[in-house]
Amino acid sequence: MKKFSAAEAEAFFALLKKLDPEPKTELNYVNPYTLLVAVALSAQATDKGVNKATQSLFQKVTTPEAMLTLGEAGLTEHIKTIGLYRGKAKNALAAAKILVEKHGGVVPKDREALEELPGVGRKTANVILNVAFGEPTIAVDTHIFRVSNRTGLAPGKDVVAVEMGLEKIVPAHYKSHAHHWLILHGRYTCIARKPLCPVCVVRDLCRFKDKTKELPSEKPKTVTKSLRAKRAAR
Repeated sequence: MKKFSAAEAEAFFALLKKLDPEPKTELNYVNPYTLLVAVALSAQATDKGVNKATQSLFQKVTTPEAMLTLGEAGLTEHIKTIGLYRGKAKNALAAAKILVEKHGGVVPKDREALEELPGVGRKTANVILNVAFGEPTIAVDTHIFRVSNRTGLAPGKDVVAVEMGLEKIVPAHYKSHAHHWLILHGRYTCIARKPLCPVCVVRDLCRFKDKTKELPSEKPKTVTKSLRAKRAAR
């Protein structure tokens, strides 16, 4: 597969930016702490499902101290509709305790400190650094892994390899929003089973050999309309 040139990578992200100039996370949150909780809960779960569970949770809990007061049983009651909720509840309480005892109840702006928290891996740390603190990090999830490999933008055998590839190929002035653009592209256009190639804005740059020629009947006619509808529903 031919590698993307710097000019092609520039064009790739310019097209995604034109489609959605200010991409945002689809997880609902109140502050850096609730973002941390939401991202940790989203592992092997949908953003929609997490948002539904945290709607009432974040009315009661916006700090690690409040999480400890709520307790494991109380948290479990809020998140029991989310996959692996028991383990996630234990991790959330353990992380809250560390935040209170070691960081004064404040989410640290430091990758190493974030990754020391139970339930927080490299991807979650990257999301926090990017969304909460504006760092130009790239959090590789299932969607980004698929898009990076399928398009040929940054192919890799694992998420770390893809992340390193994206760090090299994504133009610096696009890095702040790059992982959001790629997630949304993978979620609504470059979907797993049958990508919506006919309405893909980066179709001409994409290296995927088996591009689809027709849209499935149940899918929206244009990606732009789909994204706008998703934004309006937030």
